[in-house]
Amino acid sequence: MRVLAPLALSVALSVLTASPLLAQDGDNDTLAAATAMPAGTYAVDPAHTLVNFTIGHLGISPFTGQFGNPAGTLTIDPADPSAASVDIVFPIADVSTTSARLDEHLQAEEFFDAANHPEGRFASTAITVDGDRATITGDLTLRGVTKPVVLQATLYGAAENPLNQRKSLGFSATTEVMRSDFGINAYLPALADRVELNIEAAFEAVDDEVPANDGTETAGN
Repeated sequence: MRVLAPLALSVALSVLTASPLLAQDGDNDTLAAATAMPAGTYAVDPAHTLVNFTIGHLGISPFTGQFGNPAGTLTIDPADPSAASVDIVFPIADVSTTSARLDEHLQAEEFFDAANHPEGRFASTAITVDGDRATITGDLTLRGVTKPVVLQATLYGAAENPLNQRKSLGFSATTEVMRSDFGINAYLPALADRVELNIEAAFEAVDDEVPANDGTETAGN
C-alpha cells in the first residue's frame, strides 16, 4: 500500500458534499470511497504521516529533512463543511535527516530548541474549497512562536485499510514559511530563510472497534 498523503482535509469535504473532484489517477472508485466516508473524527496514522521540509543549503543545493510520529485529529461534518478542523502535534525530537549528528544539532537551542519547545503544532482556523482543490488556513507553532500559514491541499485517497479495517483518508499539502518568523535565525543567509513544507498525512476513523495503527505494520503496508 502506498503511503497515504498529507495535514490537508478540505478536498475530502468537497467530495463529501458532492463537489466534483479528481482523485490521484482519476479513479472513480476512489471518489466513490471518499463520498462514502462517514462523518466524525479521524486520528492521525503516525506510521504513514510525515512533514517534510526543504531548505536551500549554502546556495548550492536543496536539503530535505522530515518530522514523523505526529498525533492529532481531523474532524469532518459533511453537513457543515465550515466546521471541519484539523489539529496536529509533532515531536521535535523526531526530526530526521541523512545525518544523526545534524539531527541532534537541529534539536539544539539555535534551531528548534527541543528541550524547551518539544512539540510543533498546526491547528486549522478556516477552510475554503474550490473544485478539486482546497485552501486550509491555520496557525503553525514552532519554537514557542505561532504564525498563520496557508496550506494548499489535495485528496490522495480514501479507503478501508485492509490491515485493520479502519475507514481512512489521505491528503497532500504544501506551503512555505520563513524560518526567521519563528526565531530560527542560525546561519542566515548561508542557510536559506524560506522553507518549503510538503505534508503527507493519513487519518483513520477513531470510532471503529479495532485498534488504531500503532506503527507496527511491516514495510510495504
